[in-house]
Amino acid sequence: MTKKKLKVCWVSAGISSFMAGYLAGDVDEWIYIDIADQQEDSIRFIKDCEKAIGKEVKILKSSQYSCVEDCVRAFGGFRNPANGFAPCTNWLKKRVRKEWEEQHRDCELTYVWGFDLKEKDRAERTVEANPQATHEFPLIESNLSKEEVHGLFERTFDFARPWMYQKGYPNNNCIGCIKGGMGYWNRIRKDFPEVFESRAKLERLVGYSILKDGKGNPVYLDELDPDRGNMNTEIFPDCGIMCYLAQ
Repeated sequence: MTKKKLKVCWVSAGISSFMAGYLAGDVDEWIYIDIADQQEDSIRFIKDCEKAIGKEVKILKSSQYSCVEDCVRAFGGFRNPANGFAPCTNWLKKRVRKEWEEQHRDCELTYVWGFDLKEKDRAERTVEANPQATHEFPLIESNLSKEEVHGLFERTFDFARPWMYQKGYPNNNCIGCIKGGMGYWNRIRKDFPEVFESRAKLERLVGYSILKDGKGNPVYLDELDPDRGNMNTEIFPDCGIMCYLAQ
């Protein structure tokens, strides 16, 4: 029996994933995985996306964990130092996607991803790690940088980018993302002091730091110098020639 073909865009509440699906043009299902740590304006953005494309964005959630702290407490740390396994990413996002895949194992799946021109290596790793589906990378195929993707978004749509971009953050990840560097965490200290304090206490509870210095030594948040790191990471939309060609 011929399998049903299904093209899916995994929307991460960021500009890039939405624009990738928009450029792909023939997406069957749009899916957003919701996490409690996401900034509240993300849902507004998802609803605006729905109106713009005229399709529902399905919202999925983990049935086991609601937030990053739940995962870290259960795992006993932020990452496995041996292989880089991050429980929050894997349990709140990847596991949810795998459960959805299991429910659609009778379909021929194509995934649309929002990796930009500088993320070719990440795209290659995604293909290698997910042979169960075929993959499309519209932003890479259109030679678009992250700045051009944001420029294209502003040229095409009349609704606002997610609040975290407006605040100057380079991504719309969970507030208090464990992948952030020293500059990011000093921004969180200023903009979301309650999150900074909560993560600092969590570090001490599990006995592991999120940050490391140049020699691999732990740097706990409650010891982080407020002036460390690059805090000027705002994405400025720039619609260059590739942006015009993509449009």
